[in-house]
Amino acid sequence: MTEIEGGRVVLLTGATGVLGTEVARRFGLQGARLALVGTDEGRLADAARDAALDGERWRPVVADLRAADDARRAAREAEQAFGRVDVLVHLVGGWKGGTAVADLDPDELRWMLDQHLWTTLNVVQAVVPGMVERRFGRVVALSAPFAEKPAARGASYAVAKAAEEVLLRTLAREVGADGVTANVLVVRKIDTEGERDKNPSPKNAGWTTPSEIAEALVFLASPAAAAINGQRIALDGRA
Repeated sequence: MTEIEGGRVVLLTGATGVLGTEVARRFGLQGARLALVGTDEGRLADAARDAALDGERWRPVVADLRAADDARRAAREAEQAFGRVDVLVHLVGGWKGGTAVADLDPDELRWMLDQHLWTTLNVVQAVVPGMVERRFGRVVALSAPFAEKPAARGASYAVAKAAEEVLLRTLAREVGADGVTANVLVVRKIDTEGERDKNPSPKNAGWTTPSEIAEALVFLASPAAAAINGQRIALDGRA
């Protein structure tokens, strides 16, 4: 694994759950300090415990990133605790779908845009100016193949993820000269149960484990990944 030099400060959103816990654990092993962002302080404490984080090297931040004020407060709390934010790992997601375009409820699309586009914009606007000022920063988010190749009855998700990707790849063009990168990892399905290895099949060959995602995130967050910017990186090489 690539070392995060000097104990980078990571703002990890969507920090609860299997993936968030594994990502927190991997960054913790690299000596990073983490602000874990979620909507439930108890679940954040559980994630930190499961990730074996040292109590002095992490902070819980309870925030709803759909609100710009909450995103700015989350960034402030991380900066107050650790002095800065070097890395933004954005794992907030969600799914609503199964509806044909002709029958699509606008509220469904609004909800998906809130989860994927607006949370991303809000937290990026909260942390990237500081990264630019310090001339170092890493922004990484997860996306899905549907942003490029939408499936039937999945328009809301595909539209929201495509919007998020365009936002981040545009950001990459704007801040690359300032030492800040922004990239997207594309994952077909997160294999939280290890199904790909236990019962291999053509269906799950392209699934990605939380460990594999975490390893990629740690590398993209490192100084060694400075030349990787504005990329859409698919983690499905076994398919």
